[in-house]
Amino acid sequence: MDLEAKNKIRNKDGFKPGYTEIVSKESNPEMLMTFGVLNMKAGDSYSNDENLERIYVLLQGEAELNYDGNEVIVQRDNLYDHDPRTLHLPPGIKVDIKALTDNTEFTVHRTENDKTFPSKLYGSEELVNEVRGKGTMNETGTRLVRTIIDYSIDPKANFMIGEDVQYPGKWAGFPSHSHDQPEIYFYRFLPENGFGLLKLGDQGVCLEQNDTCVIPVNLVHPQVAAPGYAMYFLWVIRHLDGNPYLGPDFEEQHLWAEKPDAKIWPDK
Repeated sequence: MDLEAKNKIRNKDGFKPGYTEIVSKESNPEMLMTFGVLNMKAGDSYSNDENLERIYVLLQGEAELNYDGNEVIVQRDNLYDHDPRTLHLPPGIKVDIKALTDNTEFTVHRTENDKTFPSKLYGSEELVNEVRGKGTMNETGTRLVRTIIDYSIDPKANFMIGEDVQYPGKWAGFPSHSHDQPEIYFYRFLPENGFGLLKLGDQGVCLEQNDTCVIPVNLVHPQVAAPGYAMYFLWVIRHLDGNPYLGPDFEEQHLWAEKPDAKIWPDK
């Protein structure tokens, strides 16, 4: 079985109301985490009090969150122009979610964690917002990066999570990089019939609307969006015990391309 067939999960028609599990302990035990999408119509409710660390990232819509004595309304119009609203919960804390609009969607992330930490709702003020790649490689890697949680933000979390929005025709993850920790990518496109390409190890993976890619450890994974199409992807890394994600390992053969004085054809 090739890597694309093994490591890409396609949900071309979107998600039915309710929770759809995409990556599970049974299907991908090496990931050490589960991943799914919660799709809700106005008035729908969802509850969870599992003894797991959990993250809920609002993709779109409006919902009421009740957790740990808090009652908060979160809203997001779209992935491209608006920051995420992200609820991070420790094991055992109950959350009740009520959708206030149709087509309300969350990504749902769960993993084991025996540490104690407070519940937290992340908004724009807590995000690390960056424009990466600007001024290098003839602007071929310019993109928006929104880091929600990393080891410096919350060292007790077993997740690192955030979002990238790639400008049409641009790259992310280049110079090619890899890391020891497992990672999951989830994709959306604007317009929705767009596509991108991921170099996963030595093989290519075609990316389309609602695709999920499982990134095995130590495989390089640079990617590019097709011209005319913005490519959104949510990324989530699972820290390893005693080996949290602190940064990538780059393929040295490509590092020259991002140096300020790099001479790139046709200007070379």
